[in-house]
Amino acid sequence: MARPRTPKGRARRTHERLIEEYPEAKCELDHHNPFELLTATILSAQATDVGVNKVTPALFARYPTPQALAEADIAEVEVVIGSLGLFRSKAKNIVGMAQLLLEDYDGEVPHTMKELVRLPGVGRKTANVVRSVALGEPGLPVDTHVTRLSHLLELTEETDAVKIETALNPMIPAAQRGEFSLRLILHGRRVCGARKPRCWECVLNDFCPSSTA
Repeated sequence: MARPRTPKGRARRTHERLIEEYPEAKCELDHHNPFELLTATILSAQATDVGVNKVTPALFARYPTPQALAEADIAEVEVVIGSLGLFRSKAKNIVGMAQLLLEDYDGEVPHTMKELVRLPGVGRKTANVVRSVALGEPGLPVDTHVTRLSHLLELTEETDAVKIETALNPMIPAAQRGEFSLRLILHGRRVCGARKPRCWECVLNDFCPSSTA
């Protein structure tokens, strides 16, 4: 098969290969509904999914709804999530997020980017995670893995997350953008590590411009 010559061609080939490699790709933050995913994603800033998954069972047992979390004492929330970095600001953000959900959205997680980024602690990455994973909307979350692999594959030279998202979006069908991001993240974690990329094991090594295999 001919090597794709354009960024869009490499993006499409990458997605095809990673679908085969990770057919069951899914968000690794444990959740049962959009509210739980929104909360968990806010907590995941500068934290690992594993670390977040250790605190959310107790958090959601104690505050299972936006109303319960909106009425929570922030100091008590801090205790529940205290093992996470930035736990004080995160506690304030998730309580504020729940309060705004009740005040402006009848306790429901909104679908649009404009509405989501109004919520405390929510930027485009968090909004795109929630949109693509829990709400059935297009969304391409850009994290460090997506940024790094996009550069290695020469999909874009942009370094700003919003500009990377803007560059990648036209390369992938809207309904598949969230899955594309998830698979890039999984591949970055499991094969294409930042310190020791295992190019000889990589299913992209026959066309990746940065491959050493």
